[in-house]
Amino acid sequence: MKSISLFVLLAMSSIPPMEDEKTVSLEGGSFVMGSRNALYEDEGPARTVIVGPFVIDAYEVTNAQFERFIDETGYRTDAEKKGGGWAYRKGAKDWEFVSGANWRHPEGLDSHIGNRSDHPVVQVSWNDAVAYAKWSGKRLPTEAEWEYAARGGKEQKVYPWGDELNIDGKPVANFWQGIWPKTNLLTDAFFYTSPVGSFPANGYGLHDMAGNVWEWCADWYGEDYYSKAPSVDPKGATEGTNRSARGGSWFCSEAYCGGYRNAFRGRSPQDYSFNNVGFRCVK
Repeated sequence: MKSISLFVLLAMSSIPPMEDEKTVSLEGGSFVMGSRNALYEDEGPARTVIVGPFVIDAYEVTNAQFERFIDETGYRTDAEKKGGGWAYRKGAKDWEFVSGANWRHPEGLDSHIGNRSDHPVVQVSWNDAVAYAKWSGKRLPTEAEWEYAARGGKEQKVYPWGDELNIDGKPVANFWQGIWPKTNLLTDAFFYTSPVGSFPANGYGLHDMAGNVWEWCADWYGEDYYSKAPSVDPKGATEGTNRSARGGSWFCSEAYCGGYRNAFRGRSPQDYSFNNVGFRCVK
């Protein structure tokens, strides 16, 4: 089975001062990347990969952080230049391009981030994420770095926390509970994004590596890349039409996408933005 296409698929922050800048230093090492029980062709073949040491943000980049970047640079996002972005809005049957949707208005002009300063920024394209990362002295993670970090030291587990989607019957990440698009049970208490760090960290102390928002990676997406990738610090295909994204989002359900699995690979054109896609940085 081939991988499905994804995405077609200011109040003060409540995060303590500097807590939104928290990073985790990882020593790197070897791990099995991909899945030995792949649900989609692009998740395999599973193979041992070595990544070097790197430092990764403990949280996804927030609206408050992104606003500082905008204030200091005057940067205009791709959604602002295009006059809108892709959004799934509560009650809708599918995704649509919404005029006026951008990082300040994730679901359109009738929405705002006034009470979401500690939520992950969305409606940011890959280009926007790269611009922010450069401004902050960082970069986007490779898919290999991202998956190494997401697994949190657990070898070949389905999710960052283990093999069961829920723990004691309760979700431990922000994803869609229920039957999409008819019913969202809101067992996790959130329809759209949740404040970063609302759910337990993985074994490396990283939050929201599954769910909340998809996270852009540096790589060009290549469906068959795993079959020819180097075993040391792979950096993705040399060219392509889509950039990689990992981790799933609030929009993913068991019956639709299930992208919150460690091995699942998402992708989209680098100038597209969505209200379920954000990023975190590394250095």
